[in-house]
Amino acid sequence: MSIFSAHDLTISFGGIKALNHVSFEIEKGAVYSIIGPNGAGKTTIFNCISGLYAPDHGEIIFQDMDITNLAPYKIAGLGIARTFQNIELFSRMTTMENLMLGRHLHMKTGLWSGVTLFSSNSKVSREEIVHRERVEIIVDLLDLQSARDVFVGELPYGSQKLVELARALALEPKLLLLDEPSSGMNNEEKHDLFYWIKDIRNLFDVTILMIEHDMNMVRDISDKVLAINFGKKITAGTPDEVANHPEVLKAYLGEEDA
Repeated sequence: MSIFSAHDLTISFGGIKALNHVSFEIEKGAVYSIIGPNGAGKTTIFNCISGLYAPDHGEIIFQDMDITNLAPYKIAGLGIARTFQNIELFSRMTTMENLMLGRHLHMKTGLWSGVTLFSSNSKVSREEIVHRERVEIIVDLLDLQSARDVFVGELPYGSQKLVELARALALEPKLLLLDEPSSGMNNEEKHDLFYWIKDIRNLFDVTILMIEHDMNMVRDISDKVLAINFGKKITAGTPDEVANHPEVLKAYLGEEDA
């Protein structure tokens, strides 16, 4: 059953087509990867999905709903969360504070209620406990206990990538967009990330759309792969089918046709 589809996505910047009639579909519960050279249009797809860009043409369907022109906060409210290629965290806030920000769409009490009604038995207090319990599950899953009370700006780069993933999970997404999650990680961190992505999919019933340059990870973890170049779709299929496609070998892996 399809949870997401994009049809004929097209967008131009200064007369250059960053996406040119790109279409693809994601099955519920899948890990779906997008590959392509730098500048191919991969992050532009994410920006269209999350509402940061409005495509010139085409439509984006999530759970049978057209979300093409929705505002980013409305798209997040429907259950789509993302990480960024360049980390977007609050560096002078702790890991826990960053993760609690990821719960903001689920918070029912406002600022005034929080200031005036905070007591051990208040609705505000009970809600705070629920949100912290959810965040603690994510902290345990991603082994971030030692970073709980540390300013994220003081954490190693690989740990910061995990905090951003954790914050996205705090939203309780149905579709999780991961923009180059393994970039800047060492081999051990990549190995852990591989299993965490599988655990996230299985434990939280999340469908994952991932941009990734590490072809070993793409082959090992993906159910389906989309390859694009110069904003155009080259091919889509299983990891082996895509990796062995002659145009992919030429455009992405730097190999010439035999």
